[in-house]
Amino acid sequence: MNCLEFAEKLQLTPLCEKEKNIEIEGVYIGDLLSIVMSKAKKNYAWITIQTHINIVAIAELLELACIIVVENMEVDIDTLNKAKELKIPVFKTSESAYQMACRMSDLGIK
Repeated sequence: MNCLEFAEKLQLTPLCEKEKNIEIEGVYIGDLLSIVMSKAKKNYAWITIQTHINIVAIAELLELACIIVVENMEVDIDTLNKAKELKIPVFKTSESAYQMACRMSDLGIK
């Protein structure tokens, strides 16, 4: 499933989208950046409560499909500007990481 279909089905709020649409191959949930760097994989969706600019650097480094910010956290404007510059999709939801993971699992994304 690609990012746009995925975001639409899960009713995510787009904060920063990109034209190129990446197929989501899995999901990683984590907030400790060093652990995310060692565990997340290319084309994974990343679920986090982190909102600072370093999340974009990690998404770019690992070639993640998108970032999903949960718990209705406010994303820093610098983060969104950098994500736009690097064409990294960022979405937001009021749901918890657990709720989002369950819904993703229901869509077949593990």
